[in-house]
Amino acid sequence: MAVLYWSLVALMVVGVVGAVVPGLPGTSLVVVAIAIWGFAQGFAGLWIPIAVAITVLLLSVGVDLLATYWGAKKAGASKWGQIGAIVGLLLGFFGLLPALPFGGPLLGILIGPLAGAIIGEYLYRQDLTLAVKAGVGIVVGSLIGNLIQGLLAIAAVVVFLVSTWPQVQAF
Repeated sequence: MAVLYWSLVALMVVGVVGAVVPGLPGTSLVVVAIAIWGFAQGFAGLWIPIAVAITVLLLSVGVDLLATYWGAKKAGASKWGQIGAIVGLLLGFFGLLPALPFGGPLLGILIGPLAGAIIGEYLYRQDLTLAVKAGVGIVVGSLIGNLIQGLLAIAAVVVFLVSTWPQVQAF
């Protein structure tokens, strides 16, 4: 059981990283890991960690949307910039995947949304200065949202560890 426990904790750590890095599964991995442990242990003493993890998952979605919206609004971005950022994220991830299998997707996730937002804003406004400002605002808002999601995911993992540690020590 200890091997399963630590494997699930490792999966949760991947979920925390995924909460911060765009395009990777995040808090959903934490929920899945807690559910697997629950099935293995009969859900004894897991109701609080499950409730916290599900709440964190829902909050993460809201934080992601609100942070990106806030960043776009503060920078004066239009819907074109926001759509450009999403398209840039997808193209950056999948477009650089074959070119650079190791660093390509990560580099694409970082550069793609910025380039996409700038291009989208430029197509809408025809002003490069405003387009760059809006693109940076969207990306900064998104990064702040990702950091908040990472903190929420860490909180869910800590609640799980505190709640289950007595069970693990019994092994």
